[in-house]
Amino acid sequence: MSQPAPKLIVGLGNPGAEYSETRHNAGFWFCERLARELGSSFSKEARFHGLAANARNEGVWLLMPQTFMNRSGQSVAALARFYRITPAEILVVHDELDIPPGQLRLKFGGGMGGHNGLKDITAHLGTQDYWRLRIGIGHPGDRNEVVNFVLKPPRREEAALIDESIDRALLGWPLIAKADWNGATQRLNARPAAAKPGA
Repeated sequence: MSQPAPKLIVGLGNPGAEYSETRHNAGFWFCERLARELGSSFSKEARFHGLAANARNEGVWLLMPQTFMNRSGQSVAALARFYRITPAEILVVHDELDIPPGQLRLKFGGGMGGHNGLKDITAHLGTQDYWRLRIGIGHPGDRNEVVNFVLKPPRREEAALIDESIDRALLGWPLIAKADWNGATQRLNARPAAAKPGA
């Protein structure tokens, strides 16, 4: 069964300057760059509890919830209900501890992996059946350090890898936009070629 093209792209993160550079805001970073590429700008939408941009030429909304991560679903559900967007037409972009920096995973449905943003979105939508683009940020190696880790900026070399993965995600956007989910998944989930020594 073919899946519809996305009508809502959600970037997850926490609002406020103190969080803007932290690993947990990788979804915001992607959304901000996609909006620039599509020539759209965000404005505060109180009824959607977030910053929203309408990329009319692409027929998609971009949303960055301003509710803090663990209440992201309130924002997503408000916009989706208002514009009658189904869960299958939603792509949520978020940071992922279980993937190293520089790698991506595009996937439909599945578990939440302990991600509070996904948990709340799933609770508000009443289903896990929406698309996710996971941006690898790596793992601190100790579960007790996870909260501290996601709320800190990545190290310089990690930031460069995360940036490159967002570049690759943006290159894959045209495939996603036309609902070539198989092509997009193959392209985005492929491991990036290792840099040659001395390159």
